[in-house]
Amino acid sequence: MVGTPTLAIVLDGLSTAGLDTGCRHGVPWYVAQLGSQLVAALANPSSSLSEGLAGALERVAALHPECDLGNPGTPSATVAILRQQDGFLDHLVLADSPIVLEGRQGFSVLTDLRVDEVLPELRAEVEQYETHTPEHKEALQRFVTAQRQTRNTPAGYWVAAAGPEAAEHALVGSTPINGVRAAAVLSDGISRLVTEYAMATWSRVFTTLRTGGPRELIDTVRKVEATDPTGRRWPRYKSGDDASVAFCQW
Repeated sequence: MVGTPTLAIVLDGLSTAGLDTGCRHGVPWYVAQLGSQLVAALANPSSSLSEGLAGALERVAALHPECDLGNPGTPSATVAILRQQDGFLDHLVLADSPIVLEGRQGFSVLTDLRVDEVLPELRAEVEQYETHTPEHKEALQRFVTAQRQTRNTPAGYWVAAAGPEAAEHALVGSTPINGVRAAAVLSDGISRLVTEYAMATWSRVFTTLRTGGPRELIDTVRKVEATDPTGRRWPRYKSGDDASVAFCQW
């Protein structure tokens, strides 16, 4: 997660499931480089969010040309960007890290769930096993191996990876800022408290952010997950996913 007084960015690196990526640097390095390049690119107010993302992707790729950037498992990440500019909140989402706006009439969730439509039968296979079991690990590797073949293709889903063309497939839009009270830019490790676990509402999430801040919200997610450490109640890829949130108020 990175940002400035008018910019919030959440990047969530995709799990490798222990498989080869063709890159000696790794996913954390990739996410860190992409974050810094995005902040630099979007400091230019004339650059759209899509243009900024495309340029950042090109520059990150140029930082490690010796790696196999054509590997389908090359380091990649979801992207959620919110920028305040000229009386509007511009947003970009690529994959399943959502942006939630609290308006005067309720909450709006901005997200890209195309990934959920890919290979549902293999996803179901992973979810039938408890986490940390050999069967779960093997099923997850089969799923990720197959999923990589659909990544950043017209028949699959799109994420930030090595090619700038992914930026063209992001979901973008603008909202007048005078209609928004607050916003949260989140990784899906946080949003699942509402969307997967059904243990909170967006209203409750925003109340927690106001009163206890991001740390309290993350602690709430971890406490819920601790009641189901093996994924029996809430099937998932691992016991707890990366959790990041940027909270913005006006």
